[in-house]
Amino acid sequence: MQYEKLAIPDVVLITPQVFGDERGFFMETFRQSEFEAHCGHHTFVQDNHSKSAHGILRGLHYQHQHPQGKLVRVTQGEVFDVAVDMRQSSPTFGQWVGVTLSEQNKQMLWVPPGFAHGFYVASEEAEFQYKCTDYYAPGDEVSLRWDDPTLNIQWPLANQQLPVLSAKDTHGVSLPNAPRFN
Repeated sequence: MQYEKLAIPDVVLITPQVFGDERGFFMETFRQSEFEAHCGHHTFVQDNHSKSAHGILRGLHYQHQHPQGKLVRVTQGEVFDVAVDMRQSSPTFGQWVGVTLSEQNKQMLWVPPGFAHGFYVASEEAEFQYKCTDYYAPGDEVSLRWDDPTLNIQWPLANQQLPVLSAKDTHGVSLPNAPRFN
């Protein structure tokens, strides 16, 4: 696997080696020792899988008291995936990085604890799978506004149409009012 640190160096794009032939393909999606060497020591305790239709935006989410690191990938379709640094002491606080993850490129993104995370579905539908370093704690989840002008995230919205959001995401908080990590 190749590990590439992005503009926010703690966020890492992982490209697996894919072995394919007329029968299909094989790839390794996770190896603890390599992950630790490139991303740090983290233990995953929960795996999640979601399916979303075109134009849906999920996020930007994070847990404040029980922060989750997420290793994310797309197994069907394509999404634009975003991580926002919520660590107040970080030199990249309030900055974001975004990458396209798809079933074709088979890339994964490591989003460490201390980051808000979200994605926009660019294909007809997408299946999204991710490993988490802490359990989901519903009362602890924060939804950061996807369209916060302070962040100025360049979402690749289809035909400049507003994305489909959950009620929680519609009422997300702006960066200046959001809980932060030290």
